[in-house]
Amino acid sequence: MNERGRKRVLLGTVVSDKMDKSVVVQVERLVQHSIYKKYVKRYKKYAAHDETNQCRLGDVVKITESRPLSKTKKFRVNEIVKRAV
Repeated sequence: MNERGRKRVLLGTVVSDKMDKSVVVQVERLVQHSIYKKYVKRYKKYAAHDETNQCRLGDVVKITESRPLSKTKKFRVNEIVKRAV
């Protein structure tokens, strides 16, 4: 299938909401260890654009890849899946 135009959609937790219209989202994935075959958690942080400033610390959000919005922001907050308690 054609890869052009396909945007990555990631699910992660908001770890910082201190910026204006921006959040930092931590995405967790499982990777199998090459020798021991045990699954290990790997984490990566993405800066995402939050136009309405609705995301709060601890929210589970869905982010979508987009054009570069700044030096580090290449994702947009698509929806808030679960609110933090």
